[in-house]
Amino acid sequence: MVWSTSQPTSALFSVQRAFGRNNGRSSDGPDPESAANSHVGREPAAFSPARSLDHSAESLGPANRGPLMEISSDTADSSPSRNLPEIPEDGSRRSSLAEPAAEDTAEEIEERQRLLVGWRRVPHNRSLDDLHSSVYVPPPESAWYYKLFAFTGLGFVVSVGYMDPGNWATDIAGGSSFGYTLLFVVLMSSVCAMFLQSLSLKLGVVGERDLAQACRDAYPRYANLTLWILAEIAIAATDLAEVIGSATAMYLLFGLPLWIGILITGADCLLIVFLGGRNARVLELLIFLLCAVIAACMTYELIAVRPDWGLVMKGFVPSGQIFTNPDVLYAAVGILGATVMPHNLYLHSSIIQTRNYSRTAEGKRMAVRYGTWDSCLSLFVAFFVNAAILILAAAAFYYNASGQQTVADISDAYHLLAPAIGDTAARILFGVALLASGQNSTITGTLAGQIVMEGFVDVKLPPWLRRMVTRCIAIIPAVIVAALSGMEGAGKLLVLSQVILSLQLPFAIAPLVHFTSSPARMGKFVNGWVSTILAILLTLAIIGLNGFLVVQWAIGG
Repeated sequence: MVWSTSQPTSALFSVQRAFGRNNGRSSDGPDPESAANSHVGREPAAFSPARSLDHSAESLGPANRGPLMEISSDTADSSPSRNLPEIPEDGSRRSSLAEPAAEDTAEEIEERQRLLVGWRRVPHNRSLDDLHSSVYVPPPESAWYYKLFAFTGLGFVVSVGYMDPGNWATDIAGGSSFGYTLLFVVLMSSVCAMFLQSLSLKLGVVGERDLAQACRDAYPRYANLTLWILAEIAIAATDLAEVIGSATAMYLLFGLPLWIGILITGADCLLIVFLGGRNARVLELLIFLLCAVIAACMTYELIAVRPDWGLVMKGFVPSGQIFTNPDVLYAAVGILGATVMPHNLYLHSSIIQTRNYSRTAEGKRMAVRYGTWDSCLSLFVAFFVNAAILILAAAAFYYNASGQQTVADISDAYHLLAPAIGDTAARILFGVALLASGQNSTITGTLAGQIVMEGFVDVKLPPWLRRMVTRCIAIIPAVIVAALSGMEGAGKLLVLSQVILSLQLPFAIAPLVHFTSSPARMGKFVNGWVSTILAILLTLAIIGLNGFLVVQWAIGG
């Protein structure tokens, strides 16, 4: 294949749209051989997108040609945008795949092309297009604190999934039944979450696509449809936990019947979309404030409950009971399943692209570094909240002076908390934190639902409509169960939602590990052999442990 300016205009236009306009540079240039040697001993020749594409494709060979090279002669008879996403004419924001920044040089564009060589096609839509590249990021040579601030906020969006009402249920059950023994599990689950989220954001930065788009690029249609259905079920299960958690908090705080609280939570989507639907920073600020409320409430709970910190520290040391006692192991796997959330892996690979960093190797390295720092710091806050809930439950109900108290669900914990520690304010703040947790998680569920639908099946819905569809799926069974069985039935439904999440988790982790361990797709950013081995072992462990959880749940009814 040899390109020249004498070829059909529409075909050349397709290539030029893939790399952006030449910024005044001539499209005429030396032949490919001269262009290849233009950097040796003299100034680079004028950049020609067509010739650069041709030379890169021929030098790499047919087997390794990337998405920006898959342009054949039939392009002349088709729409220029048939295989390429639309480019905003106002140049206000940079597209992740189609349009470089005006200041990008020919060498930077070629470098970007090499980083994308392992992918087969260009996604038709940018991930979260309304928010894509909307947040300014200073250049790589800027001070580290400016760059860190530019990425701060993304981690909190992800972290809310690690302190949602499902986590509350498992942490309270573990603490009230086994004391501080499972603090080690909370710690290790959080470390696993940090590792997996770092892989997720790296995929989004380097591959310039989210996890769902990556699956669509690599896997056959039947596999993508299966993964999409499983992801939608997981998101609906997450939404179910949020609905029940928020409704339970309203029942505990205001005395509203559970089914009315469930209906009220179904109306929050319009407010959320209005507040942050088109501004990433507003959305992140809203989530940060709710996280701050949760953390502040949990801090007060720890002060009020006055745990034995010596015993607490021993809880972070692994205990043989975790592996020898089936009941402890069951609770441990429940905490793991509630902590590592599958929809967050789709979410993080997308929202990292809301930052307008340079899509060169240096810019991507910066985005991976500071995005990982932000993620780990935010997930540490989530770890603090989960550990605080378990410590609170253990100190109040397991190590209680009057003897161990049986806590069946979140509602029991709320009512027993004030008598156990002699502080009414602690009980009220417990309910406030639960309400903030449920409302916070609804935001990430909306974004994750939009990401998987657009990524797997290329269907784009308005955020409010997407939210209503997901909420209706969660509300219908929740209302029926709440009306017929009350709080006890809602508690069982909350446990069921965590089992569903455990079932889906391997189907999100396995593709993530596959892509980030692929040299063809990740280039110089591929996982090292240590990271690859750890990722594979972690995947197998999670699959085995979650399989155990599901079997135990089925046996127990």
